[in-house]
Amino acid sequence: MVPSEENQLVPKEDMFWSCRQSIFAEMKKKFSQVESAAEEPRVLCIIQDTTNSKTVNERVTLNLPASTPLKRLFEDVASKVGYVNGTFDLMWGNGDNVTDTQTPIDQNSDKTILDAGFEPGKKNFLHLTDRDGEQPHTMPEESGTTDDSAQDRFIGPLPREGSVGCTNDYVSQSYSYSSVLSKSETGYVGLVNQAMTCYLNSLLQTLFMTPEFRNALYKWEFEESEEDPVTSIPYQLQRLFVLLQTSKKRAIETTDVTRSFGWDSSEAWQQHDVQELCRVMFDALEQKWKQTEQADLINQLYQGKLKDYVRCLECGYEGWRIDTYLDIPLVIRPYGSNQAFASVEEALHAFIQPEILDGPNQYFCERCKKKCDARKGLRFLHFPYLLTLQLKRFDFDYTTMHRIKLNDRMTFPEELDMSVFIDVEDEKSPQTESCTDSGAENEGSCHSDQMSNDFSNDDGVDEGICLESNSAAERLSKAGSEKSSLLYELFSVMVHSGSAAGGHYYACIKSFSDDQWYSFNDQHVSKITQEDIKKTYGGSSGSRGYYSSAFASSTNAYMLIYRLKDPTRNAKFLEAHEYPEHIKQLVQKERELEEQEKRQREIERNTCKIKLFCMHPTKQIMMENKLEVHKDRTLKEAVEIAYKLMDLEEAVPLDCCRLVKYDEFHDYLERSYEGEEDTPMGLLLGGVKSTYMFDLLLETRRPDQIFQCYKPGEVMVKVHVVDLKTESVAPPISVRAYLNQTVSEFKQLISKATHLPAETMRVVLERCYNDLRLLNVSSKTLKAEGFFRSNKVFIESSESLDRHVAYTDSHLWKLLDRHANTIRLYVSLPEQSPGSQFRRAVYQKSSGDSGNLDEACERVKGSVGNMKSVEAILEESTEKLKSLSLQQQQEGDNGDSSKSTEASDFENIESPLNEVDSSASAENRELENQIQISDPENLQSEERSDSDVNNDRSTSSVDSDILSSSHSSDTLCNVDNAPLPLANGLDSHSITSSRRSKANQGKKETWDTAEEDSGTDSEYDESGKSRGEAQYMYFKSEPYTADEGSGEGQKWLMVHVDKRITLSAFKQHLEPFVGVPSSHFKVFRVYASNQEFESVRLNETLSSFSDDNKITIRLGRALKKGEYRVKVYQLLVNEPEPCKFLLDAVFAKGMTVRQSKEELLPQLREQCGLDLTIDRFRLRKKTWKNPGTVFLDYHIYEEDINISSNWEVFLEILDGVEKMKSMSQLAVLSRRWRPSEMKLDSFQEVVLESSSVEELREKLSEISGIPLENIEFAKGRGTFPCDISILEIHQDLDWNPKVSTLNVWPLYICDDGAVIFYRDRTEELMELTDEQRNELMKKESSRLQKTGHRVTYSPRKEKALKIYLDGAPNKDLTQD
Repeated sequence: MVPSEENQLVPKEDMFWSCRQSIFAEMKKKFSQVESAAEEPRVLCIIQDTTNSKTVNERVTLNLPASTPLKRLFEDVASKVGYVNGTFDLMWGNGDNVTDTQTPIDQNSDKTILDAGFEPGKKNFLHLTDRDGEQPHTMPEESGTTDDSAQDRFIGPLPREGSVGCTNDYVSQSYSYSSVLSKSETGYVGLVNQAMTCYLNSLLQTLFMTPEFRNALYKWEFEESEEDPVTSIPYQLQRLFVLLQTSKKRAIETTDVTRSFGWDSSEAWQQHDVQELCRVMFDALEQKWKQTEQADLINQLYQGKLKDYVRCLECGYEGWRIDTYLDIPLVIRPYGSNQAFASVEEALHAFIQPEILDGPNQYFCERCKKKCDARKGLRFLHFPYLLTLQLKRFDFDYTTMHRIKLNDRMTFPEELDMSVFIDVEDEKSPQTESCTDSGAENEGSCHSDQMSNDFSNDDGVDEGICLESNSAAERLSKAGSEKSSLLYELFSVMVHSGSAAGGHYYACIKSFSDDQWYSFNDQHVSKITQEDIKKTYGGSSGSRGYYSSAFASSTNAYMLIYRLKDPTRNAKFLEAHEYPEHIKQLVQKERELEEQEKRQREIERNTCKIKLFCMHPTKQIMMENKLEVHKDRTLKEAVEIAYKLMDLEEAVPLDCCRLVKYDEFHDYLERSYEGEEDTPMGLLLGGVKSTYMFDLLLETRRPDQIFQCYKPGEVMVKVHVVDLKTESVAPPISVRAYLNQTVSEFKQLISKATHLPAETMRVVLERCYNDLRLLNVSSKTLKAEGFFRSNKVFIESSESLDRHVAYTDSHLWKLLDRHANTIRLYVSLPEQSPGSQFRRAVYQKSSGDSGNLDEACERVKGSVGNMKSVEAILEESTEKLKSLSLQQQQEGDNGDSSKSTEASDFENIESPLNEVDSSASAENRELENQIQISDPENLQSEERSDSDVNNDRSTSSVDSDILSSSHSSDTLCNVDNAPLPLANGLDSHSITSSRRSKANQGKKETWDTAEEDSGTDSEYDESGKSRGEAQYMYFKSEPYTADEGSGEGQKWLMVHVDKRITLSAFKQHLEPFVGVPSSHFKVFRVYASNQEFESVRLNETLSSFSDDNKITIRLGRALKKGEYRVKVYQLLVNEPEPCKFLLDAVFAKGMTVRQSKEELLPQLREQCGLDLTIDRFRLRKKTWKNPGTVFLDYHIYEEDINISSNWEVFLEILDGVEKMKSMSQLAVLSRRWRPSEMKLDSFQEVVLESSSVEELREKLSEISGIPLENIEFAKGRGTFPCDISILEIHQDLDWNPKVSTLNVWPLYICDDGAVIFYRDRTEELMELTDEQRNELMKKESSRLQKTGHRVTYSPRKEKALKIYLDGAPNKDLTQD
């Protein structure tokens, strides 16, 4: 029969293929949708809630497809921030700035966010603002607008922003503003982490979730008459538990609880062990609960008993004692083992596994009267109702001497059967047992029936299971029945995430109400599953050796709490109607406080906080404060608040005050609020914001004045009137103008304000620093001329001819230019300045008593101008210079130059001041002799890097020596390192005071013609002119009386000077007041905290100085070109402090090392008491405290040795003749290690002729007497002196490296100063007892900490955990 087409059956294969094709088509369609969605550009929106000061620093981020409608954007924002949609506006923002004139985004528009102007691939900033001046409505708390859904399956520390460990509160990646106030959807309340109190939060949540503990705590009643509630720990725990049970907040603070512990805020930054806290807090509660019903609560719930026994294996005699415990510490990994216990059950078996005492550890048996083998162990007698297991994950590594954390995997069951660990019956033995109360061997004994009676007495109050009985039959019967009931259920896992140095705690707790597991992670509470609990087992399976835990997860269980499964005793949480009366009252009290706090928070959300300024009408000082006003208060009410805030009641009437919009940065009055006295401040200020782009000014007036109207769009102009005759600039007059006004109209406006004619008026606008623009086009608008919100103009309106001179050549421009660049400086002169003689020498022709500083200030104005220029001095000195240069050439050709001749000749070269009176040179020489002995006791440094220069010091002894040194005379130098042309055709090289040695005779360049980067500059320019003759010469000074504390008798000058003047010219202007030539004193700039730094670049201007800067002048020769101030330190390789400061010295370019040593000899003798010869000490490179290259006598600074400002050098005193003669030699410091004595010898220097390892071995063998074949050496680690613990040196160093030369890996010894340890390989290491090792460990730890050379990890110092029962840390009554 052939089936018809209608009834024809489709073969199975065809049906399969058709289904398959339809599935593929559907999948292809979905994939195409996914691809199109992936290809669609996305828009990143960053929303800032500006309606609340608490949330303004948080950002909500949305990453939306570009096709998202604006309606959907508003819905997403509403759900994120927890506001009701339609009660807020979104406005464009540029980062943190918002423009007042912008309009809100249209919520009802059908546009997509792309069409609305959002840019894909960029950050689009939006500001969430009030709608119509009303605060956005928060979603109802029961609506559950929290973000816990994302955290439901989360286990472990939540992600944070910019935090380490548990130092900060958590920040959810999807932050919800309402989440701060609303409870988690789990119904549980979290605890706020104060800083590092996560360990405390974990324990408190566990106790709260323990019905028996919470119920017992509620039954305790606080008596306020007996104790202060602030220091009562049980009462604060009660309050906390009530809040955890009834609060509507997401998380509550624990500060009241920690305050009752006697802790201050610093304790919040100390992380402690949660098990240690549990012990200490239980002790504190027991102390507080004495003589109350809860006195034995901790023991009833948490205390168990065990037996510590020793049994003789020969006679069966047993000594034992009974101990109690609150928790059982379980070892993760046995000592010395690479394998951890796999489970808690294994660790419990190991805990009670006895050990055999044999060999040297034999036990002395009282019955046998001799030492016998014995079995020592622990037996559990009964377990507590709440069983606490501590997993000992923190250990000490004796190899690295650091604490470590063991992250190995250890499983634990949800139900734990403890019956297998209980001691049912001791081994049957006819012998009498002995009981001891201490751990000693049988210090006393008692009969077993006496012990039984003791146990029976305890049973009446103990919640645990006691298996002691008077008869063996009863004991076995009772034990059998109770073994079956020793089934515990897990309900709390306290987890630690991190390392032994620090980390984070949180708790996983099962609720007995619904058997659901929750993660209590500080303020976040979320649901978790049994699988999440298994993730806290830690580690990974398999063994990787002793450090296997380093490769495992650092998040694992640390404390486990089990509860005995006994339906007759398992309690449930008290319901609200079951609360004791005092708890009901406490609940009501806390609810009222929370409602009050909520109302206060609502007021805070609606309070505008803005900066308020006011120019005090009588004191004429600008006062600043913060104005806080509710957004519904009117402007009139805000003025009253500001009036009282600024304390103007006695200064001006209230009706003479008003608030105006003000820009403090530009000192600009933006607008006034006429006719808006009844307008709410929220509307005037644009809503409640965390920051405003403007301020408010409380403006005042006299009763006979009226307020000026400030309109938006006006600009403020401060007008200064200039008087060319007196060369003065008047204080400013404020004028308001419009940007569209012309210059001509602006002149008419100013003319009305200043009563000066507009026809002859010249107006100069200062647009920015030193930009003085003459407004000479009358038709130009102010906007075109560059006017802005706040402007500064100068006007001059005289009939003088100066109007017809080119502006840049006019008197007006010069006066304004000087006014813009003049600064005020305060100059401290030397206390014992020898200037009186010098001033008499300079000014004896013009005045009688020039010692008076006031008169000197007046005379210097005229005398400086009358001084002859350097050109005139050079012309008159040509013959002297010519003869001197010829003499130098002759001496140079003979290879010998006399320093004394050079010095005496150059002392006769007259300075500009010497030209006033020729006797000044003699006075100067007398002055130098006086300065030499002015202060011989002060040896402190005065170079740029030294910031602790004393202000009461005028001349150091170092400078005294410098003043009297042979190269202290003025020398002519060329700033560009080119010959200086003189009037007679000679160049500067022919007159330079040279320091050439015989080995350096052929060199043309001397240290006096150094490069520009030498740190100092010449006081003369290329043409020979003194830099004091430069263009900017304005200098005006007057005596100044300094504030108290600046030093009695110290003289001060207040100087007005053009800051474009060079330091050289500035110093020359100061010469008459200091009393010595500018080359004989130094200028120190005083910074904050009285730090002083020397200014040495003479060709630099004072542009870096600003008004009211302080300057200190000190006597002493200033550095010349090519000279460097150097700090000299003594190297003492075998002293605890190998680096000792000696003195400051001056080295110069072109000097040889031997020359610098010659100059150091008298200074070392006078200042340091070191009487040395030149061949008995060396100089060597200093890098921090590390000795480096040895400088040889013939080395030249700047050629062979790089030298710079603030340079430091080591001086090393030699025991014998210098062995270092060549750069090919190598000087290393060797130190012998004696393992048999566990000590290190002193350093000895070894000088090698090459980098050969064989030569090093030979030298070490030679100085030590060790046979060559037994020498082993190793390079020291780190920097000099390469300190290392003597417990580590024998095995930690890389002994006997397989190299033939020292300059290859792993030694890399290429420079002097390397440290080499060596030893005799046949010498055995001393065997240490534990006591000796511990003693050595303490000594070495103390030594290495003092030297500061320990480069390995040093953990932070931990603070002991204590709870102060009286609330006072200074009275520690807590039992440790």
